[in-house]
Formats: sequence, structure tokens, C-alpha cells
Amino acid sequence: MKAPARLGLYGLGLVAVFAVSGLTANAVVPEETVQAWTDDTETTAHHQEGDAMSSDAGHAGHDASTASLGLGIEQDGYELTAVTAPTTTGTDGELSLTVTGPDGQPVTDFELEHDKELHLIAVRADGQHFEHVHPEMSADGTWSMPWQWDEAGSYRVFADFVPAETGEGITLSTTVQVPGDYDVVAAQPVAETTVDGFDVAVEGDLVAGEGSELTMTVTRDDQPVTALEPYLGAFGHLVALRDGDLAYLHVHPLGNTPEAGETSGPQIIFEATAPTPGRYLLYLDFQVDGQVHTAPLVIDAINGGSDVGDGQDTTEEGEDHDHD
Repeated sequence: MKAPARLGLYGLGLVAVFAVSGLTANAVVPEETVQAWTDDTETTAHHQEGDAMSSDAGHAGHDASTASLGLGIEQDGYELTAVTAPTTTGTDGELSLTVTGPDGQPVTDFELEHDKELHLIAVRADGQHFEHVHPEMSADGTWSMPWQWDEAGSYRVFADFVPAETGEGITLSTTVQVPGDYDVVAAQPVAETTVDGFDVAVEGDLVAGEGSELTMTVTRDDQPVTALEPYLGAFGHLVALRDGDLAYLHVHPLGNTPEAGETSGPQIIFEATAPTPGRYLLYLDFQVDGQVHTAPLVIDAINGGSDVGDGQDTTEEGEDHDHD
């Protein structure tokens, strides 16, 4: 993410790429074989009935280097450490983590980025159970918050922050396996959805390797919603994850930082750059009357110069990676 002073025009924020292969539907992961949190994010996660192994892999066809994509639990000397969370569903517990710096010591000095010092995003490998939350940091640099997993699966957790020492945004990530039975939810294109009584639609073509404008329109009872309130320093917050490996894009709307008490709507325009063609899972956070709502959408990114709707297989890694 960029520093608040750079909220004038929003482009592609951060891209963190990782790969997680799929669990077959209703797979059972026994408790004794669970690796709750993995430290290696450069090999493929394989899940089969009665056995589980968790790790991450880079994918062929990615042009950027691991470092430039923010892949894994370490970048530029900053590392995600001491990560803990519940390892069973329905259990009240705590998610905690620490960010250490190049000197190996916990980092305690962060810049505010979109009104928060650290943004935490958790999502299951099939794109379900998306959460964007903000833990609190203790004096020793430990970030924590109450946590419970609703369903089993392989989950990815992103920590997005700006160390005060560098002023540059960093995204670190790791995975957690939560054992149990569950069904894979296959992503299908969804350009319109309804959440908490609000109808949300996306328009625009997402073109791989190019800045692409996506327009989100929020309505309720067929009427435009013009009371969108600032949330995290903007009128909307969009996360895009590539289906299949959850390549991570963090984007924000075009426009100036909202003033206190200012409202907007019904449209929010974003600019995003997809790293490759593929199917992308979109999660729009918006706030009305003090309540934050999250609308999930799914669109396909095409090759630059390709015609929209040409029938190409945009899930380039789908044959190798089912979902959890």
C-alpha cells in the first residue's frame, strides 16, 4: 500500500503471489497431520484425503521476481514471525503475529496507511471466507486479535504495512491448515451481487499487464446509493485475488482523499493492473451509516489486445490447481 499522502490517484498497490493447490471436495485432513502454519512459501500445497501438506509455490509465467511481487514471509529483511492461530473450526482463540526487521528485532514503528498501521487479510484458497481486519499491536510488537475459523480449509493470511524506517509498503503472507470436511466452491463470473440489501455491480475490462478501470456501482431498492462514507481513507476498498493461486492485488479508487463528513456514490472507480490473464476474485469494502459491507464479485482478465469474451481459457493454472 502507498502512504496516505499518495492517495490522490490509486493504481496497483501491492502484488503478492503465491500458489496453493486444491483439496478435493469433502477431503478429510486428520488432526495429527496438520501443519498449522508454514514458513516456506515457495513450494506447492498438496492436499489429499487422509493427508495434508502445506506450502506455497511460485508459478511459471510470472514475469516479476519473487521479491518484487512480495511473495512469502520475508521481504527486504522484514519477516513475518511467531504466527499463531486456532487450528480447529468453531474454537475461540487468538490470531497473533510479529513483524521483525533487518536487525532481527520486532518492528514497533509503523506509518499509518489508510488509517491503520497494519491491514490483515485472510481468505480460504477457494476465495471463500474473506476477512479484512485490523489487529492491535502490543508494546513488544505483537499484533493480535480474537479469532475463530468458521470452516475447514487451507487459508492464506496477508499482513500489509509500511515500516516507518523505510516508508515503503510491504506485504508478507503465510498459510494455515484447518482440518475437517468442506466443499470446494468453484469461482464463476459474477458481475452483480447483493450484500446486506445493497446491490453492487462491476463494469470494465480487466486487461493483463495494463492499468484497467473498474467501476463499482452501489444501489439499494433500485435507487443509487449516494451516502457512501469514507472507509480507510477512501470511499471504497478493493482487494483482487487471482483464482487458483490467489495472486494478490491491492487497489484503491481514483480520486482525492475524502474530507471528514463527505459522502459519495453511487459509483467508485478503481484502477488495477492484473499481472496475468486469469479469473480474479474481487472483494469491495464500502461503508454506509457506519457499517462496513463486503461485496464479492468475480471477473476475468484478458490478454492485452484480446477481445473481451473471446472464449479463451483464462484460468491458466486451473488444470494443475484445484481449490481448497
